[in-house]
Amino acid sequence: MSEPSDVDPALDTALEAVLMVAREPLAEDRMAEGLGATAGEVAGALRRLAADYDGQVPGARRRGFELRCVAGGWRIYSRADQAENVAEFLTAGQTARLSQAALETLAVVAYRQPVSRPRIAAIRGVNVDGVMRTLLLRGLVVEADVEPVTGARRYVTSATFLEMLGIGSLDELPDIAPFLPEAADAEPGDTLRE
Repeated sequence: MSEPSDVDPALDTALEAVLMVAREPLAEDRMAEGLGATAGEVAGALRRLAADYDGQVPGARRRGFELRCVAGGWRIYSRADQAENVAEFLTAGQTARLSQAALETLAVVAYRQPVSRPRIAAIRGVNVDGVMRTLLLRGLVVEADVEPVTGARRYVTSATFLEMLGIGSLDELPDIAPFLPEAADAEPGDTLRE
């Protein structure tokens, strides 16, 4: 079977090589510039590769990895249905999970951003300095700006956070409303993204 005339096997191969070593999602224009191709050629090649990995190309089989566009760029990921196999392989005797306190703090940042440490501490009811340091070190949150009234630094989630969740934007976060206290229990002015 012959390939369509707009397919450039050399570009496909180069994109695969670059994507295999990428530590973060790569934007189409960045890959195009680095590989001497047009953004349109790269976009077409990425979509072809994604379809090939998904087994949607005649004669192709579905691979254990996929090519996804997340956080404004493309990256190769292991498939969600292979998570158990990957986890078993990677964690053989290791644990590098976030603590419950870190997960709760990260959720506050995700749904309230930009938000300051004092505000996070008020919402959680505990000191969050150590947990915030952990989240900053892991690159899940970043400093955004300074609160105009208090001068406190405010934080937002990072592209790494989006990447780890496998989402393209915060709009894809699940609805939090079912987990909130009744409206009568909420503080005036408190609104989480719904």
